[in-house]
Amino acid sequence: MPDADLNLLTALDALLTAGSVAGAARTLGLSTSAMSRTFARLRAVTGDPLLVRAGRGLVATPHAAHLRERVQSLSLEAHAMLAPAPSALDLASLERTFTLRASEGFVEVLAPRLIATVMAAAPKVRLRFAPKPDKDVQPLRDGAIDLEIGVLGRTGPEVKVQALFHDHFVAAVREGHPLVTNGEVTARRFADFGHVVASRRGSVRGPVDDALAALGFTRNVVAVVPDYPAAVAVASASDLVAIVTRSYLERRPGREVAPARPRVRSFPLPVVTESITVSQMWHPRMNADPAHRWVRGVVLRVCQELRATKAATRPG
Repeated sequence: MPDADLNLLTALDALLTAGSVAGAARTLGLSTSAMSRTFARLRAVTGDPLLVRAGRGLVATPHAAHLRERVQSLSLEAHAMLAPAPSALDLASLERTFTLRASEGFVEVLAPRLIATVMAAAPKVRLRFAPKPDKDVQPLRDGAIDLEIGVLGRTGPEVKVQALFHDHFVAAVREGHPLVTNGEVTARRFADFGHVVASRRGSVRGPVDDALAALGFTRNVVAVVPDYPAAVAVASASDLVAIVTRSYLERRPGREVAPARPRVRSFPLPVVTESITVSQMWHPRMNADPAHRWVRGVVLRVCQELRATKAATRPG
């Protein structure tokens, strides 16, 4: 619509409300001559005289009377749509569902604290945790998910990224495992034991294998499971060795107070691997949204608080 001028909606609203050119000019802060020119444009656009002389005043034509019933709401709606997004956020009355995609391990260790924090501030907000079969960013672009949480994979150039915390891999075995009770954990002894690998994509090889290969060793991978909880469960009931992140073992619920949960012992890897960064990712269309910005802040704060708490209680 190249000829449409939405400013005319405001002018028409003022004109029909005031019932005169001078009154509309005062409302809009225009000179009478400028308003007269706008009045002429309105007549040309609508094809109707709109206001006609009746004694010393002006009266609306039937068409103008019909427009008057609609133009005010249209004008207000147009102004509201084109106004800046509101910065104030009433959390107590906010009703919204946020979909977060994260690994099962992340959900297990961080979801309880995250849900409690959100509920305390915004009781009408719902968090939906979606499964994470891969690192495809298309659901972010499509709006199917609001936040992606995990290790950064291949993303589009437009995706926003914020680091949550840094982590690294450790080994996990059952209590009393011969690898940790009978001598030093060397790369050779580590590789000789059977291993269970956690991989959503079913991959057998990872950074640990590259580090072992540089020393001339190869792991014996006996099983591949989809996530850390499954890997820990297998390791706790066998002589297999699992590789998980330190944060998962430290933060998983009930690791010290629930005897029914798998009991495992962790130790540093006998090879050097790079640290990993866990981030949250979102599409830029949500960047300025106040509610989305608040949820991102909650995720960051929960991760930082748990990290600080664990660092304070970890032996020096």
